[in-house]
Amino acid sequence: MIHASPRPTWADHLVLLVGYVLLDWVSYIHPLYGLNITPWAPGPAIAIFFLVRHGRRAAPTLWLAILVADVWVRQLPLSLPATVLVAGVLMLGYWGIAELLRRRVGGVVFADRRGMLAWAAIIAFGTLANSALFVSLLSLAGPIPASGWREAALRYWVGDVVGLVVAMPALWMLLDAAGRAQLAALLRSRTAIGYLAAVPLCLWIAFGLGAEAEFKYFYALFLPLAWAAATQGLAGAMLVAALLQIGLILGVEWLGYSAISVLEVQVLAVVLALFGFFLGLIVDEKQRLSQELRQTLRLAAAGEMAGALAHELNQPLTALTAYGAACEALLEAGDEARLRQAVGRMVAESARAAEVLRRLRDFFRTGATQLEAVRVDELLAPVLAAFRDKAAKAGVDFVADAADRPAGGTLLADRLQLEVVLRNLLANAFDAVEAAPPGERRVRLAVAPAAPGAVRISVEDSGPGLSEAQVGRLFEAFQSSKSRGLGLGLVISRAIVENHGGRLWAEAGPGGVFRLTLPLEEETNEA
Repeated sequence: MIHASPRPTWADHLVLLVGYVLLDWVSYIHPLYGLNITPWAPGPAIAIFFLVRHGRRAAPTLWLAILVADVWVRQLPLSLPATVLVAGVLMLGYWGIAELLRRRVGGVVFADRRGMLAWAAIIAFGTLANSALFVSLLSLAGPIPASGWREAALRYWVGDVVGLVVAMPALWMLLDAAGRAQLAALLRSRTAIGYLAAVPLCLWIAFGLGAEAEFKYFYALFLPLAWAAATQGLAGAMLVAALLQIGLILGVEWLGYSAISVLEVQVLAVVLALFGFFLGLIVDEKQRLSQELRQTLRLAAAGEMAGALAHELNQPLTALTAYGAACEALLEAGDEARLRQAVGRMVAESARAAEVLRRLRDFFRTGATQLEAVRVDELLAPVLAAFRDKAAKAGVDFVADAADRPAGGTLLADRLQLEVVLRNLLANAFDAVEAAPPGERRVRLAVAPAAPGAVRISVEDSGPGLSEAQVGRLFEAFQSSKSRGLGLGLVISRAIVENHGGRLWAEAGPGGVFRLTLPLEEETNEA
């Protein structure tokens, strides 16, 4: 986005003046009645760019630039006072468009689909009003006959629309610091090599093979634009749209198309550019939402980890309290040797608590995990202990059937994260049986061998169960049957399990059934 800056420099005035005149000179093709009416007018793009950036301070320079272009490039058959008046009218028209863009869109480029629609509407209706007024002045002055008013207004309108839609984003990428940084990033990517190479190829297909077929192969130009928009979003679409416009102008000049044919090509160019911008915005929005969703999942996962972390921190904090009390007693008794031992254990427990907090911090920042060898029974023990207490209070018959667990089974895992998964599955099971009558609330956790070198953990409950449709949607984000839930617990749990090389799934049936498999460390070592 570009917002008005306090004061333009002399360099800004020079760029506006020289840039406008040069763009007007380059685009002076197929002039209607020898006047300032061509099928392509990129000059207004640089005019509006500087008006948005500098406001009324750029207006006098723009007025001078339009006057020089009309006298030197267009050689309008008007008196000097009339030419000065016409240049002033055009300047005021572009100023009005710039003010609308600055207030409604925030600059000369847009950030979302709603902004693009507003941007396109302001350009379309603003240039239409400007064209009608300009052509009316020329008609009153005599150079344009009354019968040619409609054609002249249409030609002038299309030229300005094409120039603004295609050239203004490109000029932003060249003249604005943020735009140049984005352009440099685009050109450094390997993807850009592909679609930039496709631009001349598709232009050759459109104008070479399709030259005698009235633009039969014009649709080939959509390929590099769609490629750029799909891979690099709006910025890629802006770059390719500008290159295609240059190629179109060179093509029609090389083939010597008539003015009417050039007008048709330019209308197609506007549609082409708007298609690319719209596709690019969709890609950008999808990437932005994906990043926000990943961040949301990470924060939600950290919240889910709070239970496991509370358990991890509770032990060292409890130990620190006990050792502190012991130190006080040992100080009074004067037992220096045992006092040193107690202080050493306090330091060790403090280090343990600090390690837990460090892992939480790393998870918040990067989602990093810390793998360690963990026995299956060691993983289950703190989770089972917590839910046995909960079962006693909630009147739930909680059974942990681990008799057939593989002896000595060891996982290479992040213990805290797998505790999150188990706590989440058991919490869901307890919630599922909450509405059942007393005596019918049953939750069972079972551990059994799975495939060779793997262990399977099942959580079953006597709740209402799941249908096939529910199972299909269960692991989608924000799908929750709980009024207080975000619908992220199972999504996070599956991501954690899959990150450990395992699998988590649900089974349809009269009771809730969740199963997960995890690879065992011993089997990996043997391989």
